[in-house]
Amino acid sequence: MSNAEHTAQRIHDAFRVHEKAFLALTGEAPGRFAERDWHGLQRQAAQRLDLYAQAVGTIAATLSKHGDHPPDRDRWTRTRESYAALAASDANPELARTFFNSVTRRVFDTTGVDAATEFVDAVTVLPEVIDRALLYEHPVTGSATELVRAVLAHYDLGAPYAQPEGDAALAGLQIDNWLRHQPGRAPLERVQTLRSVFCRNKGCYIVGRLVTCGDWNPFVLALTHGDRGIEIDAVLMDENDVSVLFSFARSYFQVLTEQPRQMIAFLRSIMPLKPLAELYISLGFHKHGKAEQFRALAAHLERSEDRFESAAVDKGMVMLVFGLAGYDLIFKVIRDRFAYPKRVTRKQVRERYELVFRHDRVGRLVDAQEFEQLRFRRDRFSPELLEELLAECGSTVEDDGETLTFRHLYTERRVTPLNLYLRNADRESGRRALLDYGRAIKELAAANVFPGDFLLKNFGVTRHGRVVFYDYDELCRLSDCRFRELPPTRHDEDEFSAEPWFGVGANDIFPEEFRRFLGLPKALRSSFETHHGDLFRVGFWKDLQERHRAGEVVDVFPYPARRRLRPQGL
Repeated sequence: MSNAEHTAQRIHDAFRVHEKAFLALTGEAPGRFAERDWHGLQRQAAQRLDLYAQAVGTIAATLSKHGDHPPDRDRWTRTRESYAALAASDANPELARTFFNSVTRRVFDTTGVDAATEFVDAVTVLPEVIDRALLYEHPVTGSATELVRAVLAHYDLGAPYAQPEGDAALAGLQIDNWLRHQPGRAPLERVQTLRSVFCRNKGCYIVGRLVTCGDWNPFVLALTHGDRGIEIDAVLMDENDVSVLFSFARSYFQVLTEQPRQMIAFLRSIMPLKPLAELYISLGFHKHGKAEQFRALAAHLERSEDRFESAAVDKGMVMLVFGLAGYDLIFKVIRDRFAYPKRVTRKQVRERYELVFRHDRVGRLVDAQEFEQLRFRRDRFSPELLEELLAECGSTVEDDGETLTFRHLYTERRVTPLNLYLRNADRESGRRALLDYGRAIKELAAANVFPGDFLLKNFGVTRHGRVVFYDYDELCRLSDCRFRELPPTRHDEDEFSAEPWFGVGANDIFPEEFRRFLGLPKALRSSFETHHGDLFRVGFWKDLQERHRAGEVVDVFPYPARRRLRPQGL
């Protein structure tokens, strides 16, 4: 065996070890759901996020210790060729290649893309036919209630159902109602469900599709586990509802699969608009999802003449934001200097993005993928953006006259800033968005997250009409805040003073003051107060703090209340 072959084998062995560790940890999730070990599920999810970096770091350090550093590039090209043969026999060659690229970039400290040492042109091709071994098949032979009962019978979740007959009847009614509202659709033939359940936070999901004469529709049973046992909490058969369940603003699922490409092909059949990168990320393969995201960006740049432009958002004090017209990603670079009154440091900003990465995002925090040493052609940037990048982000952006190298940046899905959305929306659409803005703040608080800055410009509206938060430089844990009532004024003029007449600590928050700076449209303030006036009272925030301190994992359901079989909850 040559040196190149030996190195390839060692990297491939490291990948297989990582793969086994990932599967082993993921496989613990259903048991924790059965035990109602919600904190254990959260710890397990955070632990799984670390596995990839640990595996890459370990093998890269081993190779550097026992070989040339930096290694010979020609020999590494041969290593890549040997590794390609090993990866080709894997069930998941795309994941194996991404692992090799990660090791390569660590060993060589690569800037940009190096076609001589990395897999650059590899394309993930989803299978056209789903492996039936991944599925349970449920032919329709009776009523919808009997169909749901048959589905549940396949899943032993390690704990009893509270009322399986009642749940099956209620879920069956939902299916019957859906069928009645499908005029001209062929009769339901069967239901296919993935054998592995999807676990996240306090929920467990049976994911499948309704099959009608070669066509299909999403079918998801959302399960909860309360004091009485496991229950079907909701039935999701709308593509938008299922897409939101797999949203880029949610934490990653824990679902056991040795064939992610097959599973993603199935998911793509019920969510055809969902980007490939997002599906990989949603299943916990975030490094490969990031690779797919960059590959899609590179392909877009190759087939278009679009230029990077400043994003159509209010300029931030901490981040410089830019994008490509019509492309669904935006790019965020930390500025060299932060304007007053911002007091955070670059290190603190990165720590807060890391907190978002590791925390439960409850569908309200946009997933941010972190990139290093990205390189783009200089002529793909507008003159105005180029000037701003070099003036404001010179410590991060390097210009060699032909290319720009970004030592560090984040990518996020593009959303419409809430302040701009409200400016252009009709009254009813604006009202719905503003009420969802209030719900977003409350759901973040339920997840022990305080946004810090509630300004409308820091929130956005997705294509599904959901409000999400994306400005993380002042974000913190709710439990770290100190919520206070405003002290009474000493003199009449105190109320109009620019400076407070009382001492204010670093973590002090005065909810009564939110009204003054939120910038709510006048026409919608009354409606917002009616539904979310408790946000302006200290009691709301302190109550949630007490629940978090008591160890409660507060319920936040990833689907509309109208989809729940029993909206009153557990």
